[in-house]
Parts: sequence; C-alpha cells; structure tokens
Amino acid sequence: MSLSDKVVVVTGASGGVGRAVVRQLGEQGAIVALIARGEAGLAGAAVDVGVGGGMAKVYAADVADHEQVRQAAQRIEAEIGPIDVWINVAFTTVFAPFMEISPEEFERTTQVSYLGFVWGTRAALEVMRPRDRGVIVQAGSALAYRAIPLQSAYCGAKHAIRGFTESVRTELIAAGSGVKITMVQLPALNTPQFGWGLTRLRRHPQPVPPIYQPEVAAQAVLFAAEHPERKEFWVGATTAATILAQRVAPGLLDRYLGRTGVKAQQVEGKPPSGVSNLWEPADDEEDHGAHGAFDERSHPRSVQVWLSQHRGVVTAAAAGVGAAALLRLRRR
Repeated sequence: MSLSDKVVVVTGASGGVGRAVVRQLGEQGAIVALIARGEAGLAGAAVDVGVGGGMAKVYAADVADHEQVRQAAQRIEAEIGPIDVWINVAFTTVFAPFMEISPEEFERTTQVSYLGFVWGTRAALEVMRPRDRGVIVQAGSALAYRAIPLQSAYCGAKHAIRGFTESVRTELIAAGSGVKITMVQLPALNTPQFGWGLTRLRRHPQPVPPIYQPEVAAQAVLFAAEHPERKEFWVGATTAATILAQRVAPGLLDRYLGRTGVKAQQVEGKPPSGVSNLWEPADDEEDHGAHGAFDERSHPRSVQVWLSQHRGVVTAAAAGVGAAALLRLRRR
C-alpha cells in the first residue's frame, strides 16, 4: 500500500520517532494528522510535512485521556477524511530505580505510554471496523521483550502493548476483519526522550549503545504501515540479538544487565537536563525536533532493517547458497 494521499494519524508527532515519521510521510505525499501536546513541536512538525510535499493538520491532545483521543479521531474524519493508517508513538518515561518513582509518576507514565496506545487503537478501530479496512502500527521496543534497570514503568508499558496488540490481532482474525494491526520493535534511538524524560539519576540518561537515528525507526514504521500483514518487525541488529537472547538465556541476561545496565544508561560527567515532559509538554515553547543529543554516536542506517524488509529474498538467497554447497559436497 502506497501512503501517498492516504490519511495517516501519528501520535507523539511533535518529536523523536513520531517527528521523523511525519517528515517521511510528508515526503511520500501523505495527508497527516498530528497528535501531541507541545504547540511549538506540533507547529514544527506541520512545517516539516508541508516542506516534504504532504499536507498536515494539528490536533492537540493528551493521549492518556481517552475522550481527547476519540474526539481527535472524530475531527480528523470530519475535516480531512477517512483514516487509512493510525500510528501510535507517543510515550513518556521516568529514569529511576522503581522504589524512587512515586505512585503518581508511575501511573502517569503508564497512562501515556501504555493506555495512550490502547486509546489510539480504540479510536482507530471505531472508525476502521465499519469500513472493514485500515492499518494500525504500534511503535514498540526491544524492551517489550527484555526489560532493563531504571526503566520499570517504560518497560512495563512496552510489554503490555505487545500483549494487548496480540490480543486485538487475534480478535480481528476471528472476526474476519480487513483491519490490520502490526508492531515495530525498535532499538536504542537518538531522540529527545533522554533530555526530557523525568530522571532521578545523578548523570544524564543515555540510550544503551549502539544508538540509531530516529529516521531508521521511521523508515521501518512506514514500511510496516505499507506491509501490515506481518505480525511485527525488528529494527536493528541489537533488537534482534536481544529478543533472541531473551528466548535462549533470560537468566543470564538478568545477571548481565544487573551488572552493566545502570552504568550503560548514564553519560559520564554530564548532569541531567532538569527538563521533564511527564506532566507538561517539553516542546510547548521550543521545538526540539526528531534528534536528541547523541548525533555523533548514532548510526544513520541499519543493515538489519533491509534484511527484515527483504526477508523473502534473503531466505531464497540463503537456500540457494545452501543448495549450491550441498551440490558441491555430493560431487566430492
């Protein structure tokens, strides 16, 4: 499915992965509905879409509030047309040991980072199911399979999204629905998350290296929207390695992350930014864009993404190599 002239909704559109997604949607000529809280970030995202050649309209909403999300969906349908694709990206987080996160902070993180996906999915299904068509894409994480220290709220949300999405997918299959839902498991990314997530760490939070640019994630998210028959997509070699290692040796990973995970998520000698978007948007007055503070250490592409997108060709090539090797052995 080409996304040109399609109506695509993106939550968390003002920054990070969501911002990279809407920019690429603009370049494809999509009609993009931007959902987020920050006014400056949303305005910048709308400009990005227009510059790329698409059309954008802003719908300010807090995804933790079901009614705000439902009303946004209704307005989108009335003002720019039937929704073809809904992409859930919005989240927030807290960087701290679990017992240093207040119940209110944990609940808020869960409301945004988990229930935000639930309410987005519900709003999308309400308009898509009667038409028997549409695509929902969930921006996930390797942390949906393998949790790490200092991010209990975020990891819990990503695990929950995976379970929720699997349940909804099976219900759609049972109903014979033409609506598709898929999930993209992402690696460590250079997004503003690490500068505006609430933190109680002494040092500035960082993604666990290797780090990828958000455009790598955006490319995979849009590929998933165009090929929603796949259950999920893995982005980055580290995501694939993490998920596979979790299947084989979860206890070993527990011990390894217990020894290394805390230090690996902090920048030596750099204090936290002091900014937090947990309760209020961090990009209400200043547009932070798609990238975080780790451009010099981030990879602009991933071979694994290409392999995932062309797995039929890769499988056929591997089979061909295997057959040729077997033939040589038989001739000896």
